[in-house]
Amino acid sequence: MSEKNQSQNTENLGELLKVRREKLAALQEAGKNPFEITKYDVTHHSSDVKENFEELEGKSVSLAGRIMSKRVMGKASFCHIQDLKGTIQVYVARDNIGEDSYKDFKKYDIGDIVGISGEVFKTKTGEISIHATSVTLLSKSLQILPEKYHGLTNTDTRYRQRYVDLIMNEEVKDTFVKRSKIIKEIRNFLDERGFMEVETPMLVANAGGAAARPFETHYNALDEDVKLRISLELYLKRLIVGGLEKVYEIGRVFRNEGVDTRHNPEFTLMELYQAYTDYYGMMDLTESMFKYLAEKVCGSSVITYNGIEIDFGKPFERITMVDCIKKYAGIDFDEVKTDEEAKALAREKNIEFEERHTKGDIVNLFFEEFCEKNLIQPTFVMDHPLAISPLTKKKPDDPEKVERFELFINTWEMCNAYSELNDPIDQRERFAKQEEAFANGDEEANHTDEDFLNALSIGMPPTGGIGYGIDRLVMLLTDSPAIRDVLLFPTMKTLGGVKSENGVKDKEVSTPNSEPEKIDFSKVKIEPLFEEDVDFDTFSKSDFRAVKVKECVAVPKSKKLLQFTLDDGTGTDRTILSGIHAYYEPEELVGKTLIAITNLPPRAMMGIDSCGMLLSAVHEEEGEEKLHLLMVDDHIPAGAKLY
Repeated sequence: MSEKNQSQNTENLGELLKVRREKLAALQEAGKNPFEITKYDVTHHSSDVKENFEELEGKSVSLAGRIMSKRVMGKASFCHIQDLKGTIQVYVARDNIGEDSYKDFKKYDIGDIVGISGEVFKTKTGEISIHATSVTLLSKSLQILPEKYHGLTNTDTRYRQRYVDLIMNEEVKDTFVKRSKIIKEIRNFLDERGFMEVETPMLVANAGGAAARPFETHYNALDEDVKLRISLELYLKRLIVGGLEKVYEIGRVFRNEGVDTRHNPEFTLMELYQAYTDYYGMMDLTESMFKYLAEKVCGSSVITYNGIEIDFGKPFERITMVDCIKKYAGIDFDEVKTDEEAKALAREKNIEFEERHTKGDIVNLFFEEFCEKNLIQPTFVMDHPLAISPLTKKKPDDPEKVERFELFINTWEMCNAYSELNDPIDQRERFAKQEEAFANGDEEANHTDEDFLNALSIGMPPTGGIGYGIDRLVMLLTDSPAIRDVLLFPTMKTLGGVKSENGVKDKEVSTPNSEPEKIDFSKVKIEPLFEEDVDFDTFSKSDFRAVKVKECVAVPKSKKLLQFTLDDGTGTDRTILSGIHAYYEPEELVGKTLIAITNLPPRAMMGIDSCGMLLSAVHEEEGEEKLHLLMVDDHIPAGAKLY
């Protein structure tokens, strides 16, 4: 769109908004200020009228909702109003509501909220409608909704302005109604089995119970630094010690990590603990719960996600982690005796690991690399390595493993469960190893919790426990592609900002008349230019192309890698991985136009083939490396070749 057209559209929009303000001022001057109305008696919703038409035909009803369309035809008009449960047509005639009211109605705008009283009838075309006897303006919309035929489709705007998204996209509202039902049915399921719902602290001195970095804040009244909880586990176990034999909590937890299609820094977790059972008891409970939820929420034990049928009615597969690796990677880790042997296998299979990693860590990396992508139907993966399970009971017959399972569905980890460790001496030793791992660079390691150890010393019965990620469960049961689609208000980066690590301060978008930004390069150090020549024939074989970022997510278990899904102009998505997560969050790159070399051979990174390379500019500033992706004008189409 040209600058002239953009300017004209901005002027037109400004004029339309001005007209709405003038309409409001005229109403207020006439003593009809809609914002002074405090209530309206609603007797029915739109779906109530449609579903009970035979009973309600000819009877008077009152509805309230937002005007979504309007057609004025002289002495009579039609409009559609939208309420919580759908839309319904309203027939508005001058002779029925009065001349003054009809004049007012003709001036109402799309987006205005009105109360409608009238009789239920069916038009000649068969549409169930309301024949209005009164129309009351309840709230004036001073902003313009997106154009109805195209709706609100920009995902960034949808997530930032969820209130508009809910108005314009009926399926979005359905998703969140279903989310509410899922949580309600989880409560019903557990309440019927004698579980007690409780609440535990969000601000804690020691954020334990999971492998994650916490958010930190300061408690002014106590003058103490505290953390936001990353799990519900340790406090719920304290309650088991206290004699509450079946407890659960549904609440927000906070993990200071990346944002992608399956992760949000704050999310909803459900954890439950049951005395006198183990992880087999948790498997039975989980299998029953998933089947129950599918039937209650989706109407069937068989659901479809992204075109794939998933059956909760059949018994869930149960397989150990070692056997799963043997099945999909052909390696038997029961035959691997030392950490060095495990690391040698990792090098052989091009699996990245850190020197501090033990055999148990390597086993988990192999599972993530070779197995997760194959676990579509519900599968319990059991008996994890001790090294990655600091709060779990050891298997009596194999102390290198623990009584733990994760449920995988659609390649996703859906829940995590243990036979809970209740030996305070063993637990203290596990905490000590976690402290050692933290000292060696593992920022997600647990810390020693003395009060929790004291609780275990009082005595905790044999206990089974499990944690469910509610958001991922809602994604599955609503066929939603991303976690942001099931969060009413997902975490979003502030508009106009960039990460401070980029060496650029957040700033407001400059206006056309502002002074050009002055950038100080006096402290910048650049790498010396190459001294060797590259002949033009060799250089010309590199295929530089403009690519547009369709999707960008953090690669699970990698602190550095981002996975880009790119439009390269061929019609087939291209995947490129780039180790730039220290400089950019995935969300800020979606929609950008970048430069890539597209004819490099595929290179496996974390089990994903990276087909090409994105170009960045790198420099050093005060001893610190700075990096900026090469971003170009969005007018350049995907696939455009650079010369």
